[in-house]
Amino acid sequence: MSVAAANPQRTRRSPAAKKKSPYPGKLRIIGGRWRGRRLSVVEAEGLRPTPDRVRETLFNWLQPYIAGARCLDLFAGTGALCLEALSRGAGRVVMVEQAAPVAERLRQSLEMLAAENATVVRADAIEYLRQTPQDFDIVFLDPPFKSDLIARCADLIEAHGWIKPGGLVYVEAPSAIKQLPLPATWELIRSKKAGQVGYHLARKPA
Repeated sequence: MSVAAANPQRTRRSPAAKKKSPYPGKLRIIGGRWRGRRLSVVEAEGLRPTPDRVRETLFNWLQPYIAGARCLDLFAGTGALCLEALSRGAGRVVMVEQAAPVAERLRQSLEMLAAENATVVRADAIEYLRQTPQDFDIVFLDPPFKSDLIARCADLIEAHGWIKPGGLVYVEAPSAIKQLPLPATWELIRSKKAGQVGYHLARKPA
């Protein structure tokens, strides 16, 4: 008999002592034609949905550019950014997601919304960026915080031509980062913090 089995007091926890998961379980679209729609999301390690207030500010920034825009999300996760973009009039979105269950849930969300002009690609972001490029108007770059993927992806986006001249790149990073590792040619035009999250908008010169 194990020690735990011999002493059940050590393993018993009251309902009040259970730690509530911070994961939302649902994604709420906050603007556009699908405003207020809620979609279930998969809980997965490293998945960090963009907070509603950050999304609200971001799409206020993007309002003059979003209609008809071609958007690429390299770490799609819950799909919050590209689904919000579609809801607000983006012309085309490509969502790159490596985890199979997460990618499948994205496809289900698109089907539920009867969303057109949207593609889910199950792939590693770095490998995807090494393929023949397409040119996008807006790129969302929101990788896991404990990684060097901002620098690696930004370098590939610039070197391979994934963003149009005058196009925009949204970057989400730990707020503690003092200087984003972006190509020297990009112009940082917006930058804010919300708790531990720093969120930024950069432009590739026309």
